[in-house]
Amino acid sequence: MVGRGRPTPRRAFTSLAHAALLSLGLATSTAAEAIDPDDFLQFDPAQARLGQMLFYDKILSGNRNISCGTCHHHELGSTDRLSLGIGEGGIGIGPERVAMDGKHRVRARIPRNAPALWNLAHRDVAVLFHDGRLEVSDLYGNGFDSPAEEYLPTGLNSIIAAQALFPMTSDAEMAGEPGSNEVAGAFKDRIDKGWPLIAKRVRTIPAYGEMFVDCFDHIDKPEQVTIVEIANAIAAFIGTEFRSFDSPYDAYMTQGIPLPGPAERGRQLFFGKARCATCHNGPLFSDQQFHAAGIPQFGPGRTRPFDPIPRDVGRMGATDRLTDAYRFRTPSLRNVALTAPYGHNGAYPDLRSMIRHMADPKTARAEWKREMARLPDIAWVSEVDFAILEDRIELARQDRNVDITPVSLSEDDIGDIEAFLLSLTGASVDRLPLGRPDAVPSGLPVD
Repeated sequence: MVGRGRPTPRRAFTSLAHAALLSLGLATSTAAEAIDPDDFLQFDPAQARLGQMLFYDKILSGNRNISCGTCHHHELGSTDRLSLGIGEGGIGIGPERVAMDGKHRVRARIPRNAPALWNLAHRDVAVLFHDGRLEVSDLYGNGFDSPAEEYLPTGLNSIIAAQALFPMTSDAEMAGEPGSNEVAGAFKDRIDKGWPLIAKRVRTIPAYGEMFVDCFDHIDKPEQVTIVEIANAIAAFIGTEFRSFDSPYDAYMTQGIPLPGPAERGRQLFFGKARCATCHNGPLFSDQQFHAAGIPQFGPGRTRPFDPIPRDVGRMGATDRLTDAYRFRTPSLRNVALTAPYGHNGAYPDLRSMIRHMADPKTARAEWKREMARLPDIAWVSEVDFAILEDRIELARQDRNVDITPVSLSEDDIGDIEAFLLSLTGASVDRLPLGRPDAVPSGLPVD
């Protein structure tokens, strides 16, 4: 990583361009910042290429059948385009992914929507996961406040590296059921005990061993490779691969190129009457905070041992504060058109329905239909998918905890805001530096 750099020329030009547009009546008085390329963490290119292999290599999963890329695929905008996906026990990617029966049968859906990976290396990002359970912090002496607490290893190069470690520990995502493999059993024993087993798997593959020696100055032989180097390489890949700041909106902000009529009207609504920018602000279109938007709940929920109701209390699950109930992290809206469905559980299949919800959450909740959820058909799981909707008391709690003040938007307004959100899609999203590899050193199939 390098030190934080904030040179002034680009910002100054952005401000001047916006001021000029104001004088022409083409801009409102409030706008998000353009992204400054110098505000990204810097990573070693060779480590990023190694991380590309690891990101798509199923060797990191307990049963060697799922990779990071399975749920965050290049072809799917760095997500899986499902409301609640299938991790362990599935085959295929995205909407085509199906559940397998038998030895590694799916036990439950993953309880939350797979988040997109765009611009995670931006220096504004200091908290991750829908509930913010991973934060930059000195609390445990390892740089992060995380579910691993003091057991998280030191030496991680970024919050992206820390984040990359946790899907490996989840039985539903990558580890597999305890008893199905040695890694799952180790993680069941303690959250950090499976990482050394994964590291040994990786470093004993000759091609990987050589790559680590070549990429990391402090690694002289493969035996020295730990989960830290693996996570740092994955972070280098994610942090350099999924950068995006060449959208029409960026051209508007940095060069003064006007947006098309509907998108410009939508921009003015977004930063004005619709009040979207109250939470979706800054260069990433996110305040990095937590809000209760009243998204309809379904699926297994993110339950806790003392709270088995199939619900998701959001930020409260990480902080245990009642004031955080049902609050979730504000997602970035950059490339949002690529990352449907929307909401912490993917409740809404398209931008228009999500915009309608954010304009009037309680009305939208009442009108929400189960068929709006994109859920792979799993006969033995689907019976309980909507059980929470039968809990009248729980639904009332959720209705009481909504932070959004309703605004009146016409269908034309909604269409214009959608057009503006489409203008946040980067021009080069289909031409990323590395892409998906055709093969990986383990020899396992690449999704």
